[in-house]
Amino acid sequence: MNAQTSPPNVLAPPACKSLAEVGISLVMMRDILLKTMFRTNLDLTSSIARTVCLPVPLVQELIDLARTQRLIEATGTMHATSSAEMGYQLTDSGKARALDALSQSEYYGAMPIPLDDYRVQVQRQSVRNIRLTREQLLAAMGHLILPPDLLGNLGPAITSGRSILMYGPPGNGKSSISNGIRDAMGDKIYVPRALEYAGQVITVYDPIVHSAAEEAVDDPNSLRRTSNRFDNRYVYCERPTVITGGELSLDMLDLTYNPTARTYQAPLQLKSTGGIFIVDDLGRQAEPPQKLVNRWIVPLEEARDILSLQSGEKFTVPFDTLVIFSTNFHPNEIFDGAALRRIFFKIKIDGPDQENFLKIFAMVARAKKMPLNESALVHLMKVKFPTIQNVYANYMPKFLIEQIMAICDFENIPYQMTPALIDRAWGNMFVREEKIAH
Repeated sequence: MNAQTSPPNVLAPPACKSLAEVGISLVMMRDILLKTMFRTNLDLTSSIARTVCLPVPLVQELIDLARTQRLIEATGTMHATSSAEMGYQLTDSGKARALDALSQSEYYGAMPIPLDDYRVQVQRQSVRNIRLTREQLLAAMGHLILPPDLLGNLGPAITSGRSILMYGPPGNGKSSISNGIRDAMGDKIYVPRALEYAGQVITVYDPIVHSAAEEAVDDPNSLRRTSNRFDNRYVYCERPTVITGGELSLDMLDLTYNPTARTYQAPLQLKSTGGIFIVDDLGRQAEPPQKLVNRWIVPLEEARDILSLQSGEKFTVPFDTLVIFSTNFHPNEIFDGAALRRIFFKIKIDGPDQENFLKIFAMVARAKKMPLNESALVHLMKVKFPTIQNVYANYMPKFLIEQIMAICDFENIPYQMTPALIDRAWGNMFVREEKIAH
């Protein structure tokens, strides 16, 4: 398989051409090599190169260095299935060194990227470099029925790469709009597998958060080497989206230290670098919203975040994330003026008017294959909605139609819409105010 290359116009991290360009100490590289061979039993340079994510010539250089230190030896056998590659194995001294290195850190595999090098890549693919047009935003949200002025408010907020607060009554599509913003971005970035700072390894790439698009493969048998292969220590991904809700706590925004592996895992906001961090249901977390936003003040204003190692040493990392706060509360109920000033855009998401409500209802019915019925719709609009002062919400059409479908399934009748079925569905949408006897 030939080496895969980056798409045109993507500012990719260039592949390392020397061990010095890897950016970490020779001892650290050598120890990761030994640990990887010890844990995986790999013995071919090409296989090891794929695992440590460096070009084959550089891995061969590391193997040769370890051989001079009597930590690795050639097995003396050529692998006929691998273009006659020489096999290698750890010596007894190499195994002892690998075990000693593992006692200090269990990390092995991809060589980490120095934090300073990563800062350069973050600038190359910054979320603040995105320029969305109205057409692109409309294409990503065309399936939503939105107020006409909403895109005009969202567009500048997204292209600024600054923080957004979306507020309004529940069930009106704040989460769907957040997802539409993510889809509108469309392009891809490079996410580091792991970072290195002060000799410590911080794992960043997370398959749960990051959707890999493709990876470069350095094929030692390829006669033609392309010039635009990217650094395999990165994974080419969709722009990441981290979505949190009521479970968000302040400690989730700190480095997570694994005392067994003696490595760190990046916090959520670092994993979302170059993408979107959505804080849904703000006000439902254990910590008050004011306290959560206070944690973001420096990152939001200075585009950098401060993290701490177990030793207490603090260091800065890039903060390049479009933060979207979404809440059902009025901002004045949960924030003071200083906190609100730090959130750059405040956008109210109201429920639909009657015309848009009916459009949404018809669209959902069509998607669910539920036939519309004029008398049922008149009953809904003239009898039921006046009982709640004609307040419409985006979630209601789907809720009502799925309730009717469930009733029809239970009653073993074809899908249909009648005033009586509307009444039964409506009864499940609200809880009557009444005292319960104990």
